[in-house]
Amino acid sequence: MMRFSGKVAVVTGGSQGIGARIAERLAAEGAIVAIIASSDPAKAQRVADRIEAAGGRATGHAADVRRPAQLRAVIDAIAEREGRIDLLVNCAGVFFPTPAGDTDDTAVDQIVDINLKGPFHAINAVTPHLRAAGGGKIVSIASVAALMGIGTYSLYCATKSGVALMTRALAVELAPHGINVNAIAPGNTATPMNEEIRRDPVHQPMLDAMAARTPSGRVYSDPDDIAGLALYMLSDDARAMHGSTVLIDEGFSAGM
Repeated sequence: MMRFSGKVAVVTGGSQGIGARIAERLAAEGAIVAIIASSDPAKAQRVADRIEAAGGRATGHAADVRRPAQLRAVIDAIAEREGRIDLLVNCAGVFFPTPAGDTDDTAVDQIVDINLKGPFHAINAVTPHLRAAGGGKIVSIASVAALMGIGTYSLYCATKSGVALMTRALAVELAPHGINVNAIAPGNTATPMNEEIRRDPVHQPMLDAMAARTPSGRVYSDPDDIAGLALYMLSDDARAMHGSTVLIDEGFSAGM
């Protein structure tokens, strides 16, 4: 299938993990993909090079989602170069504990600025281009942590819950302009962000606890699983979806 022929997609956090796989699959179905890394354009360009080697079209860029003017300048340049923007995928994010009583202000600002304000900055920058294109689609990566509490990760949970509710509010605002705004709430997914947890024996008790409450038996989903859902939500098949946050977590949050 070539569901995205002629479409221009922007993927923040597209240099690794879920974002990179979404970028690759969009390009495989005909999209022109602009991959934005947080600081090093070479990281984004490596994914773009893989895409181009496979016959797709992609470019690599760098912009810190905490710096709205910088991010807007990159997105505007992408729109000028390609003539339009049709799709935005918000994958930039960080994951680390923020235990109460033992978290400094820098960590608080970092997780809120990247995980919650970052997606809004990207949406704020891309919305004029989606309107100019006559509509488009936005998908943000939330988390199962938006829907359940995880001890010592209170701010991560809060930021991802904020993404889910922001998605609903933006859907109300932007649906009349032909813009679908939705989100995905992945469970544990094997990415570089959690590689230390998966590899270091010190975390084995945590892995055992996760395995005990994962009905599917797959403690970590593959990024490709999340990418498949993202592509559906970015396609015309999902034209009736507005404001949804879709859970894809191997049954982790379903219950004991």
